[in-house]
Amino acid sequence: QLITALGTQEAENKFQSLLSHLSHPPAFTSVRVNTHLASVKHVKKLLFEEIQKQFKGLHVPVLEHPKLQDILLIPVIGPRRDLKKHASEVIVGAQCGNAVLRGAHVYVPGIVSTSRFVKAGDLVSVYSDIEGKCKRGAKEFDGVKVFLGNGISELSRSEIFSSSGSLKGLGIRMIEPVYLSPSFDNVFPSYLFLQNLPSVVVSHILNPKPGEKILDMCAAPGGKTTHLATLMHDQGEVIAMDKTANKVKKIKQNAELLQLHCIKAFCYDGTKALSFEKREDKQEGPPFLPESFDRILLDAPCSGMGQRPNMAYSLTLKEVTSYQPLQRKLFTVAVKLLKPGGVLVYSTCTITLSENEEQVAWALKTFPCLQLHPQEPHIGGEGMKGAGLSLDQLKLLQRFDPSAVTLQGVDINSLQDSREDDLISLANKDCIGFFIAKFIKSNS
Repeated sequence: QLITALGTQEAENKFQSLLSHLSHPPAFTSVRVNTHLASVKHVKKLLFEEIQKQFKGLHVPVLEHPKLQDILLIPVIGPRRDLKKHASEVIVGAQCGNAVLRGAHVYVPGIVSTSRFVKAGDLVSVYSDIEGKCKRGAKEFDGVKVFLGNGISELSRSEIFSSSGSLKGLGIRMIEPVYLSPSFDNVFPSYLFLQNLPSVVVSHILNPKPGEKILDMCAAPGGKTTHLATLMHDQGEVIAMDKTANKVKKIKQNAELLQLHCIKAFCYDGTKALSFEKREDKQEGPPFLPESFDRILLDAPCSGMGQRPNMAYSLTLKEVTSYQPLQRKLFTVAVKLLKPGGVLVYSTCTITLSENEEQVAWALKTFPCLQLHPQEPHIGGEGMKGAGLSLDQLKLLQRFDPSAVTLQGVDINSLQDSREDDLISLANKDCIGFFIAKFIKSNS
């Protein structure tokens, strides 16, 4: 369907454009304000002052989103092409490299190798080993590497690769990153939550109300969980599940940090969260009886092919295709746990048809009790052809496609001349790849 609609060459061009976009960070850093504790205006003022301090007086605006009134947007300046490279090099892993492109400093566990004589206080150039071929502790590396910017080493080479145990903490303080975006390490941690724009949209679409019982099926690390609790004014019950104990611990930490009390987090496999046996009166956690929840968010485990920046995608084809059956198991449980008249929102941070539109087509065929429903706010594009859904059905879906906008980069001069409306429009389009579908369960 897609090739028929666009033509083979146009479809191939779109694919190549998408790959290019995915290797760069989004044009804006988006942060969600914890409106449970502070107003957006107050946090905006604090954040503007913090960014001026970090950027040494550069006037970078902090924008409020007209349709998502609990997020703030900060333009990402770059790529900067005039940076001088230093003789001393530090090589970091691909995941660490992705984080640096979004404003992070380099922490010791992310460092793979350094030049032979690196000392604390040295100016170093930082590179990402995107193919994962650099040997830990190597003194030089001639493989494929991508320049991330310059920084100051906090430690010597011998300290970084000390045999006395695994060091933690700051390794390289980035002072000239290729993409200039603020660091949020310990910056107003109770007031701000670093969250991609489409991830904020999801909770608004679920639209939980005070007093309701909500299920977040695959909740770690708790960004959407805490957002749901905030939208409910911390009144009601948000059950958060994840099957990994450390991730559940992170959900609880985030709830505590943001001072939200209606969240109950459980270490549990969502595919087993349904039970038909009578529960103990005092049992709070899973498994749950059918029709226990007013609204359910299934932000499903996925191939993650919409995450940005991603310069090195490591999953095999077999791993990518393994997600569809798991998503269907979770979805089946979600439908049964949802009350008649309830809302189910399905989302992924990937761009594949099989994990998105194909899942919607399967759900509508498998569960006649479900109807697709319009989404508010609708900021992304409509669904992609190829799964047999009608044009009207595709309009009810929301797909954030990073390749929908020309990759242009932002410099400080062009920023001053830009209209706020144009910047907001760019932020809506130049974000991570994401997909959202909203269903209502009928009473019959």
